[in-house]
Amino acid sequence: MRGLFSMIIFLLVVLMMVTTQAGKEKKDKKKSKGTSDCAEWTWSPCVPNSGDCGVGTREGTCKEQTKKLKCKVPCNWKKEFGADCKYKFGNWGECDTATGVKNRSGTLKKALYNAECQQNIKVTKPCPTKTKSKAKGKKGRGKEN
Repeated sequence: MRGLFSMIIFLLVVLMMVTTQAGKEKKDKKKSKGTSDCAEWTWSPCVPNSGDCGVGTREGTCKEQTKKLKCKVPCNWKKEFGADCKYKFGNWGECDTATGVKNRSGTLKKALYNAECQQNIKVTKPCPTKTKSKAKGKKGRGKEN
């Protein structure tokens, strides 16, 4: 009986070792698949699939390797400086009644994919057409009696 028990323990230990080794090899294979010996990738600008904004692709090259990544060109006001330039913006300024717009400035926080970005930018938006006023009554949950 002792021999059978020892044999079962031995088989369980061997099975655990084989399983652990297989898991480690699978993990190592995943790591090596996504990496390359290239350190200096050069990325093209994002090119929309259709039109001048929206979902598209960008191509990266390093030595003899190429990669394609999905990307997006903004269709709103960010389009003027691109999606690859990330800025930290201040608050919107007061409305300029002469021009009908308000301004705010941004300082470059990060340039992605080797993008050439301006260090400081200024953006504008139209002033609101109506001035907001406070509600005169409470919005009730039901009918007032």
